[in-house]
Amino acid sequence: MKRILAVIALSCAAALVAACDPKAENSAAAEVPEPVASAEAAPPTVPASTPTAAPPAPAGGSPAAPDAPSFTVLYPGGVPDAPAVTASGPAGPGGVVTYTTDADPDAVIAFHRARAEAAGLTTAMAMNQGEARAYGAASTDTGASFQVVASATEDGPTSVQLTWSAGH
Repeated sequence: MKRILAVIALSCAAALVAACDPKAENSAAAEVPEPVASAEAAPPTVPASTPTAAPPAPAGGSPAAPDAPSFTVLYPGGVPDAPAVTASGPAGPGGVVTYTTDADPDAVIAFHRARAEAAGLTTAMAMNQGEARAYGAASTDTGASFQVVASATEDGPTSVQLTWSAGH
């Protein structure tokens, strides 16, 4: 199952990089469909007359790593499999962490999406395939990016992989 999760995460990361590359030939990418979320995880609707602003980040969750951006927290109650792996490169500091939670994949993705949007990131990709859910967001201003893949396991908690780059 972890291999499948890793393949999905790598595929999502590659798609996000391609989608965010302003030099790519097909920079006019197709609209990204909104992920389907359960009624519990759906954010409240905003009346049309209300000015649009970034929604507040949902409370809870522990930082994915020391000095990680505000949009990289574990779902409340999430238990890391191991400490986050962090590094710094030309795109800025970043990292990856895997963890488990008793929440369903839709709730995990909705939580992470709300955190990313509250931090000013824009949806770059979303995927629902079988029991796996994925979401990616990026900032064209700072170069920050974020991907999360959540997959229900057969007889256990939801397995989550969270990757990020803080940008410049």
